[in-house]
Amino acid sequence: MEKNKKTGKWKQKVPVISQECLASGVYSMWIEAADMAAAARAGQFFSLYTKDASRLLPRPISICEIDREQGRLRFVYRVVGAGTKEFSRYCPGDDITVLGPLGNGFPVEEDPKRRAFLVGGGIGIPPMLQLAKELSCEKQILLGYRDELFLNREMERYGNVWLATEDGSAGTQGNVLDIIQEHGLIADVIYACGPTPMLRALKEYAAQNSMECWISLEERMACGVGACLACVCQSKEVDRHSHVHNKRICKDGPVFAAWEVEL
Repeated sequence: MEKNKKTGKWKQKVPVISQECLASGVYSMWIEAADMAAAARAGQFFSLYTKDASRLLPRPISICEIDREQGRLRFVYRVVGAGTKEFSRYCPGDDITVLGPLGNGFPVEEDPKRRAFLVGGGIGIPPMLQLAKELSCEKQILLGYRDELFLNREMERYGNVWLATEDGSAGTQGNVLDIIQEHGLIADVIYACGPTPMLRALKEYAAQNSMECWISLEERMACGVGACLACVCQSKEVDRHSHVHNKRICKDGPVFAAWEVEL
């Protein structure tokens, strides 16, 4: 196990425990990484390295589940290129090099009286599973899909699950805001991860209803540790690192209070 001197994070070659296809192009992989699992929090991510030396940059993948007792981490990811295609071929007993945990996760407050919307869209759904496990408050879990479902059954163990699909094949036809309106759901705080249009709509909804809102931004990342400034977003405040109105999604995020960033 090697510690990165610049980031203070662990880079380690670890064994793959299992690999499973959940839906078309969507895979679930468990790895054994006890020290990393002990340090990880909901909403953080890891950089996963391929075995191809020509692909220098790692692939950032959010944490789906943390099993601290067994010392394991779970990643649920979509195959979108050669790197993730390679990951999908890994079998139990193969090894993979990972760096992390990286970034800032969701704030988890112990207040059982709070009502929360946990909102995931597309491949932004996996981070909601660990967050659902950690939050002790009343949870309405809103999941938005194009068509094919995944992880929705597992989510049912931790809160009320509501579905939206673009084609109307399951749940509400439309998006996650259509779920709220159709069923008259209410909450005090929103936690969300997914595509930018969804996050923008939730930010506006939260502002209109005076709600606290935390969003996890999806972005292509290069270094994953805030050094290269390849994954910046526009922010309300001046960044101490770059001295402009930018935030580094990998370092300052990926989770932000919605008011902090411009979408």
